Amino acid sequence: MKAETISITGHGGDRIEAYLAQPLGAGRYGGVVIIHHMPGYDESMKEKARRFASAGYIACLPNLYSREAPGASPDDAAAAARAQGGVPDERLVGDVAGAADHVRSLPSSNGKVGVIGYCSGGRQAFLAACSLRLDAAVDCYGAFVVGTPPEGTGLKVQPLLHMVGDLSCPLLGLFGEDDKYPSPQDVAELEAALKAAGKAYEFHSYPGAGHAFFEANRPSYRPEAATDGWAKIFDFFGRHLR
Repeated sequence: MKAETISITGHGGDRIEAYLAQPLGAGRYGGVVIIHHMPGYDESMKEKARRFASAGYIACLPNLYSREAPGASPDDAAAAARAQGGVPDERLVGDVAGAADHVRSLPSSNGKVGVIGYCSGGRQAFLAACSLRLDAAVDCYGAFVVGTPPEGTGLKVQPLLHMVGDLSCPLLGLFGEDDKYPSPQDVAELEAALKAAGKAYEFHSYPGAGHAFFEANRPSYRPEAATDGWAKIFDFFGRHLR
């Protein structure tokens, strides 16, 4: 594979940093836009991009905090973004659209693009899938698709349940039964709305897992849930992006 830091055109024509990983073999490949978690554009997210490339996908990870703290460490950039209430929804959609357009412009693209997001990125993946024409979406424990942040978090995000009817593609949701944001009740409410709207989706919740169970460098990591989750992600993208 080839992995490199690039510049793409995001919301409003802004040039933002992104990490691009892609297979080098001959052929046409589906694309995956990765939306990073609240801790930011860090090494664990870049590792995920390389994992997708090794599995035969063009992976583009835009740095959503490029404007808040250009050149800063992931921790400092995340703190700056959180202090401003998080990434505005309109800007997020524009940045994901730019990443998807960049992937589609590559000679090795087959024209299909999906999105996956973790933590805050899970909510944003749902938002992008309801705002753009995409081929598949994966929500990994995205909080506040249902409900609002508790006081004291500083986040200025609103629930997205009213957008269910606009979902443009099949949705895979991966959740932990011990998570509080989103809670099992939140997941059930979203599932009921998807079912009522006649949308294609599949949800999986893991007992003994809480938030961020994919993150191998954090105490929240749950190997069995993460291993099964990755298998479901690759099966899902394989059906919709190949």
